[in-house]
Amino acid sequence: MDKNKIYSIWLSSVNNVGAKTYKKLIDYFESAENVYKSDNEELKNVVNNIRVYKNILDAKKVNPYAYAERLNKEKIKVLLIDDDEYPKLLKEIYDAPQVLYVKGDIKESDELSMAIVGSRNATSYGKSVSEKFSYELSKHGFTIVSGMARGIDSLAHKGAIKAGGRTIAVLGCGVNIVYPEENKRLMEDIISNGAVVSEYPLDYLPLAGNFPARNRIISGLSLGVVVVEAGVKSGSLITAKFALEQGRDVFAVPGFITSAYSKGTNELIKQGAKLVTSSSDILEEYNFREDIKARINDQLINTLSSEEKKLYMAIVDCPRDIEELVEIMKFPVSKVNYLLSSLLFKGLIVRLPGNKYEKSFD
Repeated sequence: MDKNKIYSIWLSSVNNVGAKTYKKLIDYFESAENVYKSDNEELKNVVNNIRVYKNILDAKKVNPYAYAERLNKEKIKVLLIDDDEYPKLLKEIYDAPQVLYVKGDIKESDELSMAIVGSRNATSYGKSVSEKFSYELSKHGFTIVSGMARGIDSLAHKGAIKAGGRTIAVLGCGVNIVYPEENKRLMEDIISNGAVVSEYPLDYLPLAGNFPARNRIISGLSLGVVVVEAGVKSGSLITAKFALEQGRDVFAVPGFITSAYSKGTNELIKQGAKLVTSSSDILEEYNFREDIKARINDQLINTLSSEEKKLYMAIVDCPRDIEELVEIMKFPVSKVNYLLSSLLFKGLIVRLPGNKYEKSFD
């Protein structure tokens, strides 16, 4: 890890130095190392906040290299906003975190991502919908982004994992803290199937004020946000608001008009959010956006089993009927039909008159 990165990580770890203060300090001092070595009076004038100033003075007593070594021991990566690995979608937002702590891996394929958020006190309906949408979108190659909170968020992550897909959890605390505590196993599964990320340094507690800022990262990492259940004062509505400000798509699942947990989502629909009752509604939204449609197609092909891929490649050559496919695959009709059903569900092929099949996404 180079010196610039070590000092940048140090500065990001200072209490109350958020994205805006960090940028302000770098703009003035030109580097995090210069902040560390700055004259105290000059620093005080630049910061103009006595609490932040004192926190930086306290942090100056800490060896930046010791913190970097701890990160290395705990296998936590740190991405600076100028790093190539830093998520491109997140870099687009106006207040992107200057530093991102990552436990797990962020991949280029995660650019095809969808956030699914909702109430912590979710109903059985909301939990079922969250897991179903997540599972189906994962099967179509989407990485599912959420906040690992109780209720809707947890089910969104679980749906992606169940589908064998990727998922990213954005925390309102340090990535070495499990919150809520009962999600310890889920957090381990998320790290194995994607990543847990945060802009907050190690040991930073999950304070209530952290979560609205956390929500801008959830939407910032995603092409769109699906709000499953939300009350009128739900944090999910804050995520939807950030999504709109960031130019992201907002989808809302309708709920019972008598349910307090659906008042926020139903209000979003009245305000113009796209009403969705299935994952197909979301996929349809991107059917006319060639860049995203192509990425969905590429991701889907990468997720196919060897048998699905062989059948798909046979159909790519030219439209074929069931008899031809049975001959090519050397499988019973029942198994070929099963594989065809899977490819149809994933939208990779279409059925033609005469019981022939051809690839879609031409």
